[in-house]
Amino acid sequence: MIDPDDKAFLTQLFDAAIAAADAETILREHLPDRPKGKTVVVGAGKGAAQLAAAFEDLWGDPVDGVVVTRYGYGASCKHIRVLEAAHPVPDAAGLAASDALIEAVSGLSEDDLVLALITGGGSALLPAPPDGLTLEDEQALNTALLASGAPISAMNAIRKHVSRIKGGRLAAAAFPAKVVTLIVSDVPGDAPSQVASGPTVPDDADQAQALAAMSAWNIDLPAQIVDHIRANPAPGPADPVFAGNEVHVIASARLSLEAAAAQSKALGIPAVILSDAIEGEAREIARMHGAITREVVTRDRPFRAPCVVLSGGETTVTLKGSGRGGRNTEFLLSLAITCEDVGGFTALAADTDGIDGSEDNAGAFANGQSAGRLRAMGHDPSALLAQNDAWGAFDALGDLFAPGPTGTNVNDFRAILIK
Repeated sequence: MIDPDDKAFLTQLFDAAIAAADAETILREHLPDRPKGKTVVVGAGKGAAQLAAAFEDLWGDPVDGVVVTRYGYGASCKHIRVLEAAHPVPDAAGLAASDALIEAVSGLSEDDLVLALITGGGSALLPAPPDGLTLEDEQALNTALLASGAPISAMNAIRKHVSRIKGGRLAAAAFPAKVVTLIVSDVPGDAPSQVASGPTVPDDADQAQALAAMSAWNIDLPAQIVDHIRANPAPGPADPVFAGNEVHVIASARLSLEAAAAQSKALGIPAVILSDAIEGEAREIARMHGAITREVVTRDRPFRAPCVVLSGGETTVTLKGSGRGGRNTEFLLSLAITCEDVGGFTALAADTDGIDGSEDNAGAFANGQSAGRLRAMGHDPSALLAQNDAWGAFDALGDLFAPGPTGTNVNDFRAILIK
């Protein structure tokens, strides 16, 4: 069994990371100047509704606008409409929400202000297939991307070319109004254009890069989608419709990991941050973390125990099985196999939005006995990993971590307590 005190300790670190991305706290220092005209709020992502509610409280004056978030992630707003849609595979509600956002910014003047509140998860919540394509085409695109194992930058290079709203197109629709974008980043490196596929922030990825990403990651898409990408370039940052706009990253994995490290120190155990921008296959990243854990436990290097090893970023899972579970639970199952019979450590890996994959858990806890406990129950840990059924593994163990929706999203959170 996993020590309840270890679970409680790691949960406090997770809570500190979430608190560092609290909506009202991060917005307070980034309020834009008030415009001569009206203020219109738009937003998308798993934490967009919480940001919208906090903005209304801080701004004071009535505002118009609409934000879209995942089902079950809403918050109460006085004036801003909060819409909910499906994630990770888009649905008709997301299509209607995209149209509502475009309508909200249409017909504005240069005296007006558009405040865009963007958090992770917005890509799936904003389906807006261009003329000639359908919602079913965009659903097929998203499904293929999620199963590919491609990094977020490759996925977004493709996504933005198959949309009426991504890749800066929402900001273009607001012209000549000024657009101020406030971003809670969930992507490695915190590139603003990568969060939610950049509805208000264009990037330089062109059609050739999108097609190259499809080839590099063996992403097989319907001919009509490929043909559309070839024929329709996305706007670039140099387009004059974006001149004068502002973009600010107001919360990120880096800031949240630093808050978790400070909390660990306050609780009496020093912490080290490996990186806030780790990418790659979840099971492979777990093997790397496992090697570090084993080295600390057996040789007291590169860090001296006791310590907490922290990391963030966005791993991926190439789906080959039919099981359940997200990238954080898959990371932990691979870590448990890698570090079987290594004593003295407990790990938590969780998605900071509160949901990892398609189930209701954010992640799970694991230690050096997790794999052996599964075998004692009649389960083969390696077979579960091959089926991408990490959820089934930790559900059987009773070690799922399910705090519920957090109201923010700053990517993966990994903490390994080595005592």
